[in-house]
Amino acid sequence: MLLVLVVCACGIGSRSATESKPIVLGYSQLGDESTWRTQNSRSIIDAAEKAGVKIMFDDAMQKPENQIKAIRSFIAYKVDVIAFSPLVETGWDTVLHEAKAAGIPVIIVDRMIDTADESLYACALGSDFYKEGRRAGEFLVKKYRGSGRPVRIVEIGGTMDSTPAIGRYQGFRDVISSDPNFSVIFSDDGDFMLSKGKEIMRRVLRLYGPGDLDVLYSHNDDMTFGAIEVMQEAGIEPGKDVVIISVDATQRIVDYLKDGAVNCVIECNPNSGSQLMEIARDVASGVGVPKRIYIEETVFDEYADLDAIAPRGY
Repeated sequence: MLLVLVVCACGIGSRSATESKPIVLGYSQLGDESTWRTQNSRSIIDAAEKAGVKIMFDDAMQKPENQIKAIRSFIAYKVDVIAFSPLVETGWDTVLHEAKAAGIPVIIVDRMIDTADESLYACALGSDFYKEGRRAGEFLVKKYRGSGRPVRIVEIGGTMDSTPAIGRYQGFRDVISSDPNFSVIFSDDGDFMLSKGKEIMRRVLRLYGPGDLDVLYSHNDDMTFGAIEVMQEAGIEPGKDVVIISVDATQRIVDYLKDGAVNCVIECNPNSGSQLMEIARDVASGVGVPKRIYIEETVFDEYADLDAIAPRGY
């Protein structure tokens, strides 16, 4: 009996030690191109610390080849879970096959990948970008309902071939295509960067006069800030002369909305850290998780009670 008790006690001790061992999460962030991305990284790092998860965090500096190198280094280190925010949708199959062969589950965060083999990742956590695009279009339909006049739209998109750019582009067009009065007269990719928002808006104003555009639809706040700066330099009053729709919902853009310089803000929630840590724990333990998990988001526009908007925190 004494021998049995000793063996049982050793078994219990081993199990407790295993359960208390911190999960090691390798995370490849695509870069730091915007206010949103900075907050997203902060959310993930802070949540890892609170959850007792050891995180190996890598900044890919807007280069997918750096993300592939980081993922391979995580595999070599034998982390428990790999997570990454892919810069673009394609080109990941080879390295993810390597992670699968090593028995390391992968979580896709924020953006999606284009693959025929969904077994290469355990879960995708992020925003519904197509829905965000539709919400932008729905605001315009409401804004111009019954006007009966042509509405000329300039679009500043995100990074070419990235999930948010694709979703926000298609969702928006699927809504406005129902009304022949809406037309996108100019569209270009701004890589979610303030500097490129400025550059594109300067080009637009060289091609079109200040009175030749009615709407700016920008895929993120930083590009919107750049475009607004150029508009103001040209004597255009944003929010009045040009209706402005932006995506992200940083505190600064909400302040612009309250001041009337922006008309509609589509929220893209960067605070995915806590959910990511829960999913990482589950997949590391072999617990089944949904293949796709969307983060809760909303819309703020000029028709809402703007005083009721809580501080954004970023």
